[in-house]
Amino acid sequence: MTMLTDIETGAVVTGGIVGLYLLGAFAWSIAFPDRRVWPPKEATKGIKVRVWMATVAIFGATFLLGVVNWNRFGWPASIRWGVGVPLILAGNSIVWMGVRKIGFGATSGEVAELKTDGPYGYSRNPQYLADMVILLGWAVLSASGWATVVAGLGVIGLAVAPLAEEPWLENTYGAQYHRYKTRVRRYL
Repeated sequence: MTMLTDIETGAVVTGGIVGLYLLGAFAWSIAFPDRRVWPPKEATKGIKVRVWMATVAIFGATFLLGVVNWNRFGWPASIRWGVGVPLILAGNSIVWMGVRKIGFGATSGEVAELKTDGPYGYSRNPQYLADMVILLGWAVLSASGWATVVAGLGVIGLAVAPLAEEPWLENTYGAQYHRYKTRVRRYL
């Protein structure tokens, strides 16, 4: 087993800390919805910066580890490029459609109009789902063990996030959200 370089160590530690921080924040919000941290009770500029920094840190660590450990699994290019790139492209198109649909404010925890059409007509959480697809796509494309570990932590966090949000959505949007929830699945 080879020793990690300083860059690899930094990326693994950053991705691990941020991933565990997000999981902890979501778990806290699920366990104590009255004292939740996500979605925030007030979407201040500082909270928005922290949300985006955490997202960028997970993606950045995964990307860096994939580049530094490119194809350590030795997978054939046809699998890496044939599966990884389409996942990354599909995920990006869906996530940015979702951001455009609800806006950056709502993506960062602001109360906005409940959107139930476009990508939200197929999934209640298209942005989380698309981010998971992007991380998985990069793990396949880079074929890197460490990128896969950090991407996996990010995927778990993104899969748990809706569980923290749903009570807030029900309280905020009431019957409108309840009708939407019965009609559209959480992920797909």
